[in-house]
Amino acid sequence: MVDWSPIAKVYDPLKAGSIDGTDVEPHDRAVWRAMCARYKPNKGVVGDPLLTLFVARLNPLTTEEKLHQTFSKYGDIKRIRLVRDVVTGFSKRYAFIEYKEERAVVRARRDANKLVVDQQEVFVDFEQERTLKGWVPRRLGGGQGGKKESGQLRFGGRDRPFRKPINLGAGPMQDRGGGGGDWRERDRSGGRDRDRDSRNWGRESERNSRGRRDNERSRERDERRYDERSRYRDRR
Repeated sequence: MVDWSPIAKVYDPLKAGSIDGTDVEPHDRAVWRAMCARYKPNKGVVGDPLLTLFVARLNPLTTEEKLHQTFSKYGDIKRIRLVRDVVTGFSKRYAFIEYKEERAVVRARRDANKLVVDQQEVFVDFEQERTLKGWVPRRLGGGQGGKKESGQLRFGGRDRPFRKPINLGAGPMQDRGGGGGDWRERDRSGGRDRDRDSRNWGRESERNSRGRRDNERSRERDERRYDERSRYRDRR
């Protein structure tokens, strides 16, 4: 795992279903379905895949004209394909935008991701279907990203990159925190735990001190009562 990367260079459904790309068996049926799939890219798709962007999470009402107006500021657009349902004609909320120049693609991917279009924050990345070897789309259990509510998150893409495995070779951050980029969070968690333990110890110490003081007061009261009874008997 020396050549570990947060972004998948080859699509592996099993790894895509794992937060750090180390799973050895599928954890849900969708991953298994993707592993068994024999998907081939759509030959009917035209255009240069290296100059094409994938734009997702669109507002259902967003049109091709709106996309052209929004994305043309990054460079000259050659083609826009807003994917629609073949039966209803409604937008499936994702599109492909092909530029004429590579620098326009790079600029749009960098600056347009999380851009708000028609009151909707969009996701932008390079096209994966024809550029990432082994690609399996979401409808077959693959894809990348996803929502937590679905229970079928996929990792290794821009939206949800792989997390660095804990058992990967030690580096400066691992020496300090034991797990790559997460050491700061662990340090904060450890600090919170230590603070919590310190507060608990302080409360326990205070309770013990209070208990000792109560016991001393109780003994003093008992001694006073004994002295009073003794003086009363002596007077009699």
